[in-house]
Amino acid sequence: MLGAFLDLKSVDRNELDLTSLRNVLPDWQFYEETDKHEVLERIRDVDVVVVNKVVLDQEILSKAEKLRLVCVAATGTDNVDLKTAGKRGISVCNVRAYATPSVVQHVFMLVLSLVTRINDYNKAVKDGKWQNSKQFCLLDYPITELAGKKFGIVGYGELGKNVARVAEAFGMEVLIAAREKTRGEGIKTGRLPLNEILRQVDVLSLHCPLVDETRGLIGENELSLMKPSAILINTARGGIVDETALAMALKQKRLGGAGIDVLTEEPPMNGNPLLDDTIPNLILTPHIAWASQASRQRLIDEIVFNIQGWLKGELRNSVIKDSL
Repeated sequence: MLGAFLDLKSVDRNELDLTSLRNVLPDWQFYEETDKHEVLERIRDVDVVVVNKVVLDQEILSKAEKLRLVCVAATGTDNVDLKTAGKRGISVCNVRAYATPSVVQHVFMLVLSLVTRINDYNKAVKDGKWQNSKQFCLLDYPITELAGKKFGIVGYGELGKNVARVAEAFGMEVLIAAREKTRGEGIKTGRLPLNEILRQVDVLSLHCPLVDETRGLIGENELSLMKPSAILINTARGGIVDETALAMALKQKRLGGAGIDVLTEEPPMNGNPLLDDTIPNLILTPHIAWASQASRQRLIDEIVFNIQGWLKGELRNSVIKDSL
């Protein structure tokens, strides 16, 4: 039985222990990267394939005659044609809850950096402002305390719930957005409509998937509802936020700041409004909220568990309904 990992470099830079992955199947082919035109040839004789972002579309899956299991090295599976996989009897498994500590840590790194204006103060020191000050400290940029402020969460799953726990530890009041389709239920469970939350929060953090209902969820209108002092955190998916509208809101100081880990196009080879280095109080990170070494090791371990379960006929983390 043969396995192939098509984009190992997107997960490992030679610091992870791959022993269990190498041992779960007798034969493996590891590729650091796989271009689109190389995919079919590399999985033609493979029983199990592991992919992070490599696309397995209808054309590829329909021609991969030996393929029986796709392990997605992530939670999102939008790079795999699940309908075609299901028709062909190919099982598809993802990995869940592996990056929670890493993402939560990253969210509050962004929040704390923004409310303490850490980038501004660091630059001030490097520019010599502290050295030339007549006072023992610099007070050039206002620092905001989190205690007593309101923290809004959109997407109250594994990540949202754990982010909420930390926000409460800082003494913040947590407000949870109700789903659009279940606003009646949301009111019963203490959740609030998004527009109501936007008007109240000092921090808004996004943890929802990118689906039709959430694409462009935070646009010009939504940003206009937020306080001029509020900050936006997005470690979910880039398409949830209108990046042009966010850039303008920050430039015009209609929003206090933003911490963004994800963009609509990744990597942003064709430019992006948020790459403008004149935008104030914006922190951009290159989709690394999930990427602690411990998180990536858990990812590998979970892939092994998925393969082991499949070999035993006990499929785990299946993303296809009524999988064979």
